Amino acid sequence: MADVVVAVLIFSVLPLALAFAALSDLWTMTIPNFISAVAIVAFLLLAPLSGLAWPVIGMSLAAALLVFIVCFGLFAFRIMGGGDAKLLTATALWFGYDPSLLVFLVTVAYVGGALTLIMLLLRTQANSAMAIGIRLPASLSTEKKIPYGIAIAIGGFMTLQQAPIFLAAMQTLR
Repeated sequence: MADVVVAVLIFSVLPLALAFAALSDLWTMTIPNFISAVAIVAFLLLAPLSGLAWPVIGMSLAAALLVFIVCFGLFAFRIMGGGDAKLLTATALWFGYDPSLLVFLVTVAYVGGALTLIMLLLRTQANSAMAIGIRLPASLSTEKKIPYGIAIAIGGFMTLQQAPIFLAAMQTLR
């Protein structure tokens, strides 16, 4: 029974955190710190219970640290927002030092590129949409930034089933 509870939490906590982050970023252009904190704490609590070996958990922490360092650099040069950097780091923790991390990051990059093009297109048509009565959030109409939390969430949804902790949870259910 405990294995089922752990598996359900593994299958739900990060996807819910990603969904909340994406919605928050869309509507407010911010990702609250508690969302990334929940994802990190949940991983730290659930990873040992999922059957992941301690060296794998340690390498997950190292991989997340590396992602954080790169993201911090991008943040320092105003290329990436702070909330995006924290969310990407927290999500990377779930993928760990595994080929699935690269798949996740590449997927986020592709989705982010498509999102950027869509946002630019929407912004060119924002006045027309508003003229016919369609109410758009500021992130779609007037902001100059891209709500990249959406791309991180979509990339996470698309690749999460490859993450080692998800695979470990699937093994406990068999």
